[in-house]
Amino acid sequence: MPQLTALDAQFLHFETATNIANIAGLAVLEGDLNRTDLQGLLERKLPYVPALRRRLATVPLGLDHPYWVQEDDLDLDYHVREIGLPPPGDDRQLADQVSRLHARRLDRGRPLWEIYLIHGLSGGRMGLYTKIHHAAVDGIGGADVLAALLDLTPEPAPPPTYPPERDEPPPGPLAMVARGLTRLAGNPAAAVRFAADAVPHLDEIPVVSWIPGAAAVSGFARRLAGSGGAPELPALPAPRTPFSGPLSGHRRFAFASLPLEEIKQVRKAFGVTVNDVVMAVCAGGLRTWLAAHGGVPRTPLVAGVPFSLRAAGEEGPGNQVAIMTAPLAVHVADPVARLHHVRHAMHRIKDRFSLAPARWLREFSESMPAALMGLASRSAFALVGQAAPPINLIISNVPGPQFPLYVCGARLLCHYPVSVITDVSGGLNITAFSYDGSLDIGLVTDRQMVPDAWELTEHLRDALNELRNAEGDLPQ
Repeated sequence: MPQLTALDAQFLHFETATNIANIAGLAVLEGDLNRTDLQGLLERKLPYVPALRRRLATVPLGLDHPYWVQEDDLDLDYHVREIGLPPPGDDRQLADQVSRLHARRLDRGRPLWEIYLIHGLSGGRMGLYTKIHHAAVDGIGGADVLAALLDLTPEPAPPPTYPPERDEPPPGPLAMVARGLTRLAGNPAAAVRFAADAVPHLDEIPVVSWIPGAAAVSGFARRLAGSGGAPELPALPAPRTPFSGPLSGHRRFAFASLPLEEIKQVRKAFGVTVNDVVMAVCAGGLRTWLAAHGGVPRTPLVAGVPFSLRAAGEEGPGNQVAIMTAPLAVHVADPVARLHHVRHAMHRIKDRFSLAPARWLREFSESMPAALMGLASRSAFALVGQAAPPINLIISNVPGPQFPLYVCGARLLCHYPVSVITDVSGGLNITAFSYDGSLDIGLVTDRQMVPDAWELTEHLRDALNELRNAEGDLPQ
C-alpha cells in the first residue's frame, strides 16, 4: 500500500496560512476547449494516473505518516472548474487570476489536485491551470502527470489496452497505530544514523555549513569514506534582499517566453550549457531589479537548485528530489564574467552531486518522529525564516519536449511552471520549462516583497539580449 515518505509528509506539515505547498502549471492553448470534453478526457486517462486518484488517510494520533487511499468515485465536477476573464483578457489578467488560485490551499479530504479552464483570453487562446500538492509529486512527477493528459496529435489517442494498476488498501486503524509505534521506537536509532551519515555532508546543509570548521570536518569525513575527490562547497550566507523573510498569504505570478534557439546560440558561443545560460540570465535580470529596489549586494545571492534523485526513465509517486545551494553572481557587473562565474559554480555542484548526491534532506526527514514532525517543521520554518534564511530564491530548469502537444484537439502553445515559495526559500521562485522551441518561465513572488513580477520578466529578456550582444559574431 502506498504511504507518504517522511519527505512527502514534510510538504504537508510546513503548510500554514502563508506557506502553501502547491505546484502547478499554466498551459496556454490555441483553440476552444470546454469542460465537458476535458472531463471526458480525464475519465479516460485518470485510471492510468495514480497521483490524481489518491486521497489522504491519516493515522490515529498522528503516530505515523499518512497513507494514500485510492478514490474510485472522483467528483470531476469538483476537481474541474471553469472561470472567465473580463475583457480585454490580456496576459496580466490571466496571471492575476492564477496568482489568486495558487494561493489557495487544497482540500485535504479529497484527492489533492484541481484544474481550471480559463476562458476569455485574447487572441483565440485559453488558459488551463493545473495544480497538485507537493506531497503527491515533485517537479518531475508533476511533469509526468501533465504529460499523461496530453496527446501528440489533435486527435486524442485511445486509452491503453492494459488494465490500470490498483493500489492495495491501507491497513486498518489498529494496524496503522501498531506500525506507527514500531517506527517511533526506531526513530532514535534513525537519528543516530543520520547524525553519523550527515558528517560528510555538513557543507551541503544550509545554516550548518556556516559554522566555522564545518567544511573541514565534512571534507575529512569524505576522505575517510573514500570520496575525498568530491569538490568542496563554499559557505554561502545569504545576503538580505527585498524578497527575504516571512511571507504574506498573497502571491504574484508573471510569465515570459524566451527563444530557446537564442539561448543555444549563447551556449555555443561561450562553451557553456543551456542551464548555465538560464542561471546567468536569472542573475542578470535580478541584478537589474535589485539595483532599482534597494541596491545590489556585494556578495552573490544564494540560489536553491533542485536536483532529481530519480534514475533515468524512473517513474513513481512522491518526492525524489534534493536541493543544492549555488552562488548566483548578481554582484558581477560584466555579463560574460557573470556567465563564467555561474558556469564554474554549477559545474562544481554537479561534480559534487555526481559523486555524493545530496540526500541529507530526505534522511533528516526520515530520522524525525512522525508525531513531532508537524510542529517541528512549522517551528523551524518560522524560526529560520525570520532569523537567517539560508537561501534567497529557488531557480529550476526542467527540460521538456521539443514538439507540439495537444489537449482535446487544442494545441499547447506555452506551458509556464507555477511553483512554491516559503519563508525559508525566499519570496521568489523562477522555474523554466523548455517546450517546442521556447523557454517558458514562470515567476512566483510574494506580493508584498515583489509587487510587480512583470518588471522582473522584462529584465530577464534584457539579460539574454545582453549576453547575445556580448559576443560580436552572434546572429542578431
